[in-house]
Amino acid sequence: MSFPIHHLPFLFLVVSLFLPRLSLLVMYLENSLTPFHLTGLIPPLAWLFLPRFLVLYIVYLDQGISGWFVLHLIALLLTYSGGGHYMQRRRRRGL
Repeated sequence: MSFPIHHLPFLFLVVSLFLPRLSLLVMYLENSLTPFHLTGLIPPLAWLFLPRFLVLYIVYLDQGISGWFVLHLIALLLTYSGGGHYMQRRRRRGL
């Protein structure tokens, strides 16, 4: 039986649930994303516009479909399905 070797640190997996852009920036500056061969123009654009998709892709490359992948997928769905709707409604009411 062989166990896969995971390159992503636990701290990245936890912090990227709440602050995906910051965690990706720290990983990029530490050169920890080199095992994933993220080069070209697409990773910076994904970091800028869709950071949760980029985190989900990195977790998938590292671990496949695992518990962390499902947890990040749930965070992605909650974020992009209207998680900011309450704050937008609250701001309009306050004006």
